[in-house]
Amino acid sequence: MKAPVQLIVGLGNPGQQYQQTRHNAGEDFVVELCHRFQGTLAENTKFFGKTARISVAGKDIRLLIPTTYMNRSGQAVGAICQFYKIPPESILVAHDELDLDPGIAKLKIGGGHGGHNGLRDIISALGNNRDFARLRLGIGHPGNAKMVADFVLKKAPTKEYTLTEDAISRSLNVIEDVAIGEWNRAMKDLHSH
Repeated sequence: MKAPVQLIVGLGNPGQQYQQTRHNAGEDFVVELCHRFQGTLAENTKFFGKTARISVAGKDIRLLIPTTYMNRSGQAVGAICQFYKIPPESILVAHDELDLDPGIAKLKIGGGHGGHNGLRDIISALGNNRDFARLRLGIGHPGNAKMVADFVLKKAPTKEYTLTEDAISRSLNVIEDVAIGEWNRAMKDLHSH
């Protein structure tokens, strides 16, 4: 049984030029989540990011969007976890996923970084603890490893972006189960699409 979530992190790169790029799918999810539950994201220099507090299914949840670059995401996650004594098993990190097609979203408990620089830095910042959950938002793969860096930093075509928005929307629908630690039910509902 996985712990209920205390912190949801949305990964992305800061700055206008990265808004709505594939790499910012995690950030887009947290922005929508915050909006749905009437939170307000505010700059918080102590935690190297934008933070908010929301109530989901009666649970108090902190939101974090690091304002460091992706490969320094752990700086923000480490700072907030240390301050609020949040254990890795109570964290959900939303991020873009090359290994899933656009429109697919999957929850996963623990695991490696799969080459994702944001996850790599978070694992390092948590003392190599990999027990946090992930919301993997599919962005597809360009088909050539050399093209990945350019691919993730580009805005997706409208049709593709709409698929990602749909995946974010379906993910928001299972967040109440995630909040209370009903991971199996959340996974079943989300993965049935």
